[in-house]
Amino acid sequence: MGDNATNLLQGTLDLLILRALATGELHGLGVSRRIEQITKGTFLVKPGSLFPALHRMEEAGWLSSFWGESENNRRAKYYKLTKAGKAQMEVETEQWQKVAGAMASALKAV
Repeated sequence: MGDNATNLLQGTLDLLILRALATGELHGLGVSRRIEQITKGTFLVKPGSLFPALHRMEEAGWLSSFWGESENNRRAKYYKLTKAGKAQMEVETEQWQKVAGAMASALKAV
């Protein structure tokens, strides 16, 4: 993570990966770039965190993968959401909306 990046809270990475893949399949580096983009640079995910999470989520049935070529003609593993992954994204989105609302209330209550 860079100096200006925020550390990922426990459980945040899964939702960010699911959201990054909601618009279509991406290879690992593409997932990382998309997370940086959708969080406006707040979260920078390093490979040491990203790839174990992608593998774990694939084992859970939330993602499927296939081998293809990246934009610079290198072999890359692409990931996409499964039906179970879309359902999990909805569950986790709802949970995080509750957490965000509770934190907003707590920050105002002084």
